[in-house]
Amino acid sequence: MTIIAVVLAVAAALLHVYIFVLESFRWNEPSTRRTFGVSEADAAVLAPMAYNQGFYNLFLAIVTLVGVALLGSENVAGTALALAGTGSMLAAAVVLVTHDRSMVRAAATQGTVPLLAVVFLLLQL
Repeated sequence: MTIIAVVLAVAAALLHVYIFVLESFRWNEPSTRRTFGVSEADAAVLAPMAYNQGFYNLFLAIVTLVGVALLGSENVAGTALALAGTGSMLAAAVVLVTHDRSMVRAAATQGTVPLLAVVFLLLQL
């Protein structure tokens, strides 16, 4: 169970690093605007918020990766950190879809791997 939990937690973290790059550094690129469904004019207005939000995603990824790194030597602390990171990723996806039902696809993309990571992290306890 632990190997599956680690793979899923790392995958969730890497996805959120990718989202960080999109939101914080590639926000105004046409392909990124299409991904997020944002017009060029709206992207300019939303850029400061996206930049900040990208860093939130990076920090969640870091917490998750530190937790994964600790799983072998400090299982309780590692599990707690990995759950804090992936659980927050999952919670953000739930908030996204409950706020705007049209965001089901984005929430599923953002939240499925963290959900699976949370399940397998809990199973390995």
